[in-house]
This record gives sequence, C-alpha cells and structure tokens, in this order.
Amino acid sequence: MLDGRRILLIIGGGIAAYKSLELIRRLRERGAAVSPVLTRAAEQFVTPLSVSALAGAKVYRDLFDLTDEAEMGHIQLSRAADLVVVAPATADLMAKMAGGHADDLASTLLLATDKRVLVAPAMNVRMWEHPATRRNLARLAEDGVLAAGPNAGEMACGEFGPGRMAEPAEIVSAVEAALGAGPLAGRHVVVTSGPTHEPIDPVRYIANRSSGAQGAAIAAALRDLGARVSLITGPAAVPPPPGVAVVRVETAAEMLEAVRAALPADAAVFAAAVADWRVANAAGEKMKKDGSGRPPALELAENPDILASVARMGAGRPRLVVGFAAETTDVLAHATAKRLRKGCDWIVANDVSPATGIMGGAENAVTLITAEGAEGWPRMGKDAVARQLAARIAGALG
Repeated sequence: MLDGRRILLIIGGGIAAYKSLELIRRLRERGAAVSPVLTRAAEQFVTPLSVSALAGAKVYRDLFDLTDEAEMGHIQLSRAADLVVVAPATADLMAKMAGGHADDLASTLLLATDKRVLVAPAMNVRMWEHPATRRNLARLAEDGVLAAGPNAGEMACGEFGPGRMAEPAEIVSAVEAALGAGPLAGRHVVVTSGPTHEPIDPVRYIANRSSGAQGAAIAAALRDLGARVSLITGPAAVPPPPGVAVVRVETAAEMLEAVRAALPADAAVFAAAVADWRVANAAGEKMKKDGSGRPPALELAENPDILASVARMGAGRPRLVVGFAAETTDVLAHATAKRLRKGCDWIVANDVSPATGIMGGAENAVTLITAEGAEGWPRMGKDAVARQLAARIAGALG
C-alpha cells in the first residue's frame, strides 16, 4: 500500500496520456496523494479538468504562475513528493531529462528534484529504437532514474513493437517497489542472464544462442516488486534494466565466481544459457590455417555446474533456487529429470527448437516444474513471463 505517500505525476504529451487517468485512480486507491503536472502537449490528449477531478488536487501547468512562483513553487513541488513519476515519458521529455534542460515546468521540476524519478516511456517503435533514445535511456539509468516498460504491442499509429506505455497496474507496482512497498521489499534475489563465451583463441569462442532478454525481464520484474536484484550477465544482446546491480562476466567460471560473491540471497534465478563445455587448450593467439585441410584439435572440458553448485551448497543456500531448462526434444521429461539431478526447487522449462522462434525472440512458452508437478503457461511476451514468475517467487517467499 501507499498510504500517506506523495506522488508528483508529470504527464507528457503522447496518446498514452489517457492511461494517466487510470494511473491516478489506482495510486489514490492505494492511499497515495497525487500532485499532477501537465505539459502543454499533454493538454492535447487529456484535460486539466479530468486530471484534477481524479487526483482531487490542483493541476500544475505553467512555470511562470505568479501565485505559485512567489514562493518558488517549482522548488516546493519538486521536493515535497516522495517520488516523481513521468507517465507517459515521451522521447522529447527523456531527451530533456538526459540533457538537463529546464525550459518548462515539467523539465524544471525534474532538474530541481532531490527525489527518485520513475519514467514510463511511451513512443513510436522507431523512436524507441533510435540510437538517440537509447543513449538518453542509458544516461538516465546512469543517473539513477528508474523505468517501467515500455511494452511491446500494437501502436496507435498502426505499427507493432516495443514502445507502448506500461499498463497502470505495472506502473503502480514499480512505484511501490521504488518506495519499498512491494511484496519483495527487503529481499535479495540473484539472477543470471545471457550466454557465456568460452574462448577458443583471442578471436573465437563457444557460446549459446541467447539474447539475455528473458533474464533481463526477470530482473526488472523482481525489481518492480521491491527486491534488491543482483543481475549477473554474460555478453547479452539485451541491455540490463535500470535499478539493479549489474555484474558483467564472460565465461562460466567467472559467472560462478560472481554468483558466489553475490550471496547470500533469498532466492536465485538461473536464466543464463551457460556453455556446457570450455576449450581446455585455448590458444593464446589467433589460430591460423596451415594448408593441410585439417582443423585444429580442440580439447573440451566440462564447465562448472552453477545451478547445482548453489542448489546443493548447504549452509547459505538461497531459500528458493530456480533453474531454466532450454530443450529441443522431450522437454518435460528432460526438465523434470534436471530439477531432481540439480537439486533446485523449480525448473522453468521451454522448447527452444528453431521452429518455435523462442531463442532470441520476443516471446516464450514455459512450463513451471516444481515438486508438486508441472504447470504449463500460455505463450506470451517475455516481460509477461517474467512478471508471472516474479509474482510466484514473491508468493513462495511470503
């Protein structure tokens, strides 16, 4: 609950602004007080009257309001809140934040605040994927700005992809997490993600076809429920989410060492696609063809089993250990046997055969295997899978 918490809500000028009305209602249902700020562009999508009626408070719109500015109102507004939420956070607003601009009330409040800021990005998919937006997002993450979403889906413009503003319920969960009010507040969860790269020589390596998307989504979902998350990631194609502690590794051995260093934890989720083998006779310089037509002989050695090492560690073992089983045949049989063999509590099994498009794709279809049996989940976006798994983890940890 958010009883007595004060939220400064900045509504940006995008079609997703209509969701801000529902967001206000949900925040107030949980006991929060909402002070709304409308940008000029936002007034093209929602009216000050509707926003004020739902918030039960005055709507702030103008930096140079003489009554408010007589007492430096923009400073008071930016400091009185417990959290500043920007929803929708348009590409323009995020660019202003990243650049430190202060040419209207919203950007001035964001520059003047001493409180945490949470953004809910919303924009066209091409704008979201533009290098400038990616740079701005990275700068905001470095500055400690939290993010909820965006989600993938159909846009108002007819295009499809990431850029839809997170749903109000998701933003509320992120607000609760930012204020330490989520069901996992005070809990520490370790998550592994991405592939590992096992060197053959300084140029070549052995790896798995993993983008790291599912692991990153799980880390974000756990963060949004209030957990302190340590994300240990191999060289993933998907960037880690803001608001989590990130440890970057290359090899399985480095990942195991980083996991051990991150413990103790209440739960550990092993979503990384760790290479099963490494090259025992890796070359110190690039291998060359010798004209014989014979490839070099690679001696393979088994990598450490990170999941089993933690699941069977005895003292200091996380209360809940969750593994992943990426299989191409007999998925349930192999995954069920893996749970018993590794000693973990849960296994999240998925079929990653090429026909599914899951490995490296945007969706997943998983079966959660526990001591009680197997529970199949429908195919859904990886963010949705992550949220469902995070909710189950929160329930298990109580």
